[in-house]
Amino acid sequence: MAIANITIAKPSTPLTICPVLAGERTDPAGGAIRNIILLSIPDDEFQLIRPHLETVDLPQHRVLHEPGERLDYGYFVNDGMTSLVVLTNDGRSVEVGIVGREGMVGMPLIVGLQRGLWRGIMQIAGSGVRLRAETLAEILPLAPQLRLELNRFALLHGLQVAQIAACNRLHEIEQRLARWLLMCQDRVDTQNLHLTHEFLAQMLGTGRPSVSLAAGMLEQAGIIDNLRGTVKIINRKQLESVACECYGIIQNFNGGLGLR
Repeated sequence: MAIANITIAKPSTPLTICPVLAGERTDPAGGAIRNIILLSIPDDEFQLIRPHLETVDLPQHRVLHEPGERLDYGYFVNDGMTSLVVLTNDGRSVEVGIVGREGMVGMPLIVGLQRGLWRGIMQIAGSGVRLRAETLAEILPLAPQLRLELNRFALLHGLQVAQIAACNRLHEIEQRLARWLLMCQDRVDTQNLHLTHEFLAQMLGTGRPSVSLAAGMLEQAGIIDNLRGTVKIINRKQLESVACECYGIIQNFNGGLGLR
């Protein structure tokens, strides 16, 4: 939907950029907005974008975009978690980043690019709102704080991607598994993560037996429970002690994005 000739009036008092509490803003269907970026922008910018937001359910394994294909939407996740995955010609895959309520899926749109390099897939079911790519392109010049928040997210997410690449290359599978489970829990706020060992192996770029062995060691130490299709985090503090230093570095990025 075109939004030509819409402008934002200059406020008589400075705009606040303090995050609004979840539940104070709603999408056009009346659902609560929990996405941190959409809660962080000024009211006039949110009112500009709100009529164009489309509420979407995001079930597990739903693909939001494929590598090389046109990006039709930007997705603002309210809950759940999206994995950004690199696919190889021989069918292998490895996760290079994750996005939850702190960000937007479809980051190339922020800088006017229409295609992405990775698959975006929901690994933990949730919900969110989406915005057509062409509408986002029209709104960004009119919404400086939204543009700033998206650019900031893209930068910090790029740092996360680089740290994950280093972690996957340099650290042991048990450390990497602990780091990944912590990053996941930071975004979904639950002890129970509905994940299989096969999926974890794909995300960590290793074999399923290696993941099962590492998960078994964490379970034996009383840190997690391995249930059917679910990993339950029992002792987060101990899990943090097992994770490599990459989690602490990424956690600093998360703080900049409004997570733990």
